[in-house]
Amino acid sequence: MPGGAEPQPRDKAAVAPLSPPGLVNIANALTVVRLILVPVVVGCLLAGGTGWRIAAFAAFCIASLTDLLDGRIARSRGLITDFGKIADPIADKALTGAALVTLSGLGWLPWWVTGVILAREVAVTGLRFWVIRYGVIAASRGGKLKTLLQVVAISLYMLPGPPQWLRVVVMAAAVAVTVVTGADYAIRAARLRRRKPVPG
Repeated sequence: MPGGAEPQPRDKAAVAPLSPPGLVNIANALTVVRLILVPVVVGCLLAGGTGWRIAAFAAFCIASLTDLLDGRIARSRGLITDFGKIADPIADKALTGAALVTLSGLGWLPWWVTGVILAREVAVTGLRFWVIRYGVIAASRGGKLKTLLQVVAISLYMLPGPPQWLRVVVMAAAVAVTVVTGADYAIRAARLRRRKPVPG
């Protein structure tokens, strides 16, 4: 080297390409925990009795908490994987759907409520595939409010203590926001379809 200067070692971290996140990570683990808790919630509800209903509520709350955490952890730590993209929404719908179907099967919640909510979720999933070549529709505040109201309403029906009028009011709000956000999603999906497809 000119002037006798020693060649400086390059920072490997600066030049090495970023490797994709592995399948086994904390975000995916939380998603798997949520899937495992689905039959636990259903089993506790079917067991009957105050203690089992409280246990179902506890399991449901833990599962809902993993839903809140896994997405944030995946985004903040760069742990987004193909498995997570597929398993996370499946786990969400499995948890909510299983809880609603069980509550209706036990006669605690009208079947039409369960039908409306599940129909909306199936329709939105179909819309996601319909526009997947054109882009991704970001979650709105209404969608987040929908999820929160559904979790609170389902929890109220699980617990043996809350008055029936409170359960009905919160579930009615959850159904209303579910329908409105579903319609909003359909409108935004139709607008997105007018754009050019995203190059694959």
